[in-house]
Amino acid sequence: MSRRLRAFKRWMKTQRIDYSDALELTDGIEGIAVRALCELKEGDLIATIPKQACLTVKTSKACELIENSDLPSYHGLSMALMYERSLGHDSVWYGYLQLLSEKECVPVVWSLEEIETLLCGTELYTMVKDDKMILYEDWKECIVPLIDSEPLKLNPNDFGFEQYVAAKTLVASRAFQIDEYHGCGMVPLADLFNHKTAAENVHFTSGSSDSGSDNDKDDVNEDEYENIGDDKPLNEGLSTSHLNSKKSTHLTATPGKNSFDDDDKEFSLYSGDDPPALELIIVKDVKAGAEVFNTYGSLGNSALLHRYGFTEPDNPFDVVNIDLDLVIQWSSSSFSGRYTRARLSLWRRLCDTQNSEYFEISSDGKPQLGLLILLYIFSLPDEAYQKLSCKIFSVGDFDKNLSILFSTESTKEIFSETQEKMVDLLLTKSVCAALIYLADIRESLYGMNSMNDDIKALRNCSCVQERKLYYSLVLRVSERRILKKLRIYATGSCSNKRKRRRN
Repeated sequence: MSRRLRAFKRWMKTQRIDYSDALELTDGIEGIAVRALCELKEGDLIATIPKQACLTVKTSKACELIENSDLPSYHGLSMALMYERSLGHDSVWYGYLQLLSEKECVPVVWSLEEIETLLCGTELYTMVKDDKMILYEDWKECIVPLIDSEPLKLNPNDFGFEQYVAAKTLVASRAFQIDEYHGCGMVPLADLFNHKTAAENVHFTSGSSDSGSDNDKDDVNEDEYENIGDDKPLNEGLSTSHLNSKKSTHLTATPGKNSFDDDDKEFSLYSGDDPPALELIIVKDVKAGAEVFNTYGSLGNSALLHRYGFTEPDNPFDVVNIDLDLVIQWSSSSFSGRYTRARLSLWRRLCDTQNSEYFEISSDGKPQLGLLILLYIFSLPDEAYQKLSCKIFSVGDFDKNLSILFSTESTKEIFSETQEKMVDLLLTKSVCAALIYLADIRESLYGMNSMNDDIKALRNCSCVQERKLYYSLVLRVSERRILKKLRIYATGSCSNKRKRRRN
C-alpha cells in the first residue's frame, strides 16, 4: 500500500469513517481504485461516513467568510477547498487532501494548443474555450474580492486563478449533494470509487439526491505525507457502527450527539430528521477480487471527458450534435437567405423551439425529431409551404400542428399514429440527402485525418502514458462512428422507401 493511502486510512480512523474490511484500496499506475477482497452481496452496507467528516462550506473554517459573501454553491465549495488546502498540515482534512491530485486532468486545464490539436471538431472544442473565459470571470468576480478580507487575511498565492481552476475541477468531478443543510461537499472515501457506465456496484445514500464522482489520480511526492497521523477529529463523541465483518448487514444511521455545544445550532451535524452519517451500500453483487464501481450517471463521452477527464469505448450514451448553424449553412448552399429565414421561422412556430441551437444524433445514428421536421419544411414546395404558413399563425398544440404539416403532403396522409409512422413520413428523399450532407459538413470539422487514421492512432496510443491523446481519440472516434451511422440511416431509409413503392 502506498504511503498516501496509509496516511489516508489513519485519517479516516480519526474521523470515524467506518468501512468494511472486505474493501481494499489500491494505488496503481492508473490511479486509486476500490476492490472487493471477498464476495459482496446486494444490500451490504460497506461504509458509513459522518457528515462532519465531509468538506463543505458549513464544516470549513472559512464558513463565515464564504456565507457572508453569498457565493453560489459550487463557488463556495471551491473557496472552502482552496482555504483548507492553504492551511496545509493545520487543516483537519489534510489527511484527505494529500490523497487528491492537485487538479483533475479535464480539458479546461489543458493548454490552448492541446485543445486545438486534440479536441478540434469534437463536441468540446468550443465549450472548453468558453469555459476558460467563464472561469476567469468567476475568479475575478467571486474570489479576488475575498483575498483581503478580515479576519482570515488570505495569502494571494493560495487563491490565484490557477488554484481556483484546480479546485473547481476537483469539486466538479468529486462533489456529492449531502443534504439541505450542508449542500454539496467533498465526501472522503465515497469519491474513490471509479465510474463504469450502467454497471455500478455501490450507491451513495444521503436522504437527498446523490451523484457520483472520481477519476484517476496523479501520484504525489511521498515527502508530503510525513508527520501525518495527528489529525484532529471533526466529530469527537459521534458514535458509528463498526463494519468489521467481511459481510455487513444494512445499517441505518441514527442521529447522535455531535462534538459541538448543543446551543451551537450553526454547526449542527444534521437538520431535522436527517441522519448524521452517510452510507455506501452495495446495489449489485461483486465477485472477490473485482473492482467496485460507482456510476456518475448516463453520460456520453463528451460529458465524461468534460467533467471527469476520461472517456469509455463503445459508450451507449454517446451523442453528436448538429448545430443549427450547420443546417443554415446547408440551406444557404441551395436557397436564398430569405428562403432560409422564412422556413426557419415557420419551423420555430410549429415546434415552439425559439431557443433551440442544436440537434442530437443518438448513438445508433438516429437524428432528433426536430431536425427531421426542419429539413422537411425546407424541402416543401412553395404552394405547400404557403398553405402551412397560413394555417399555423403562432405556437400552439404540437400534435395539432404536426397533423396540419402532414396534411400538406400530396398523399394527404394526416399524422395520427405512432412516432415511427411520423418519422417515416418525414424521411423523404430530400430530407435523407440533407442528412447525408449535414453528416459530411460535421465530419469535415475534424480536419484532414480520416476516421481510419484516428482508429489507427488510438490503437497505438497508451491510456496511461498519453492520457489526453488517448481519451480525446476515443471521443473523436465515437463521434465519427455516430456520423457514419447517420449516413447509413439516411441511405437505408431512402432505399427502403423505394423498395416499398416498387412493391
